Amino acid sequence: MSSTDRVIPVRKRPVEPAKERLPLPALLALSTAVFLTCLTEVLPAGLLPAMSADLGVSESATGQTVTVFALAIALTALPLTSATAPWPRRRLLLTAMAGFGLANTVTALSSSYPLTLAARAVAGVAAGLAWALLAGYARSLVPARLHGRAVAVALAGIPVALALGVPAGTYLGLTADWRTAFLAMTALTVVLLCWITLAVPDRPGRPAGARTPVARVLAIPGVLPVLAMTLLFVLAHTLCYTYLAPYLHHVGMGGSTDRVLLVFGLASLLSIWLVGALIHRRLRALTLAASLLVAGAAALLAVPAHSAALVYAAAALWGLGWGGTPTLLQTAAGDAGDGAEEDGTGGGAAEATQAWLVTLWNVATAGGGLAGGLLLDGLGTGALPWSVLAFLVPALAVAAGARRHGFPVRARTAPDAGRP
Repeated sequence: MSSTDRVIPVRKRPVEPAKERLPLPALLALSTAVFLTCLTEVLPAGLLPAMSADLGVSESATGQTVTVFALAIALTALPLTSATAPWPRRRLLLTAMAGFGLANTVTALSSSYPLTLAARAVAGVAAGLAWALLAGYARSLVPARLHGRAVAVALAGIPVALALGVPAGTYLGLTADWRTAFLAMTALTVVLLCWITLAVPDRPGRPAGARTPVARVLAIPGVLPVLAMTLLFVLAHTLCYTYLAPYLHHVGMGGSTDRVLLVFGLASLLSIWLVGALIHRRLRALTLAASLLVAGAAALLAVPAHSAALVYAAAALWGLGWGGTPTLLQTAAGDAGDGAEEDGTGGGAAEATQAWLVTLWNVATAGGGLAGGLLLDGLGTGALPWSVLAFLVPALAVAAGARRHGFPVRARTAPDAGRP
């Protein structure tokens, strides 16, 4: 065979694996559930005058409809999550959201204050059960390397509810009627029930013998730091955010509350995007950065020489720090629970850990509102930013110290963590 007849082998290019994609229709359905439950929790805050007039009670009494919602979650999330562990996940989510829609309907039609409180408590029970379920459900729909991004999409409903849903719901309630706003929540819930049925794959529950006792979850490495961080961070955020309007009035910006909240909301949405893009490799760094950003915002608000520019800058920093925080904490809690399951030390630990997180989140929400009110009455609005710093300093210390478990240098969701 001559040199001209020589056959030159052709090298085949390696076949690249198909790029894994998020199941967006299913995840967006979960995100909508988060949006509706989060919006319904805080909706009465923008409708207090009209609600109190119809129900025949004071505005402060009407404000307790928010407190009752949070307390119902705090009291029932743990036992209900344990009791419903064997249920198929989609059936459980549909049941929770159906109960939620029914409670909103009763709230919209009620003319009795005790009945309204009872309906809000039922809505809180349903929302707490859904919240304890949603992060784990989102993680179950994707491979491990996409856990953080899936949770980021599912929990994007929180900043969207605060940034856009609350102003829209308040506007609807003021231009039409406060009852119309709650009926709109019911209508959206009916649509969501159909969406979940069609787009969200089912996942099995846990057999009774395979469940980790709720109390034993606290012994899992990493769980306590995540829960402590949750309690401190949410307390810090809530005690100032709840009383933002009085603070802005104190600094001469009472007419700018909507614009300040818009800046906060837009920054929160940017934070969600950044966290979703980076969480699978940078969970620890993002958690520390979130604490520092909110601390920086509080420091700006504590400056005696107040100016509009400083307030808007603080709102932007606050949103950047806070927007992705639910995703970070839920992911850290899920990682700790997943680690226990993989090691064979606990079945269903991930969901039980999420239930603890939801419980403490709402304890902190109720406690932050109470503590902020006491500070406002006793020391004035100037004490609020300093109180945020007082809680964030130990929160930052907890996150920084949990280098091995909780907020590890190399997260379990990031097998390629540390690579460029």
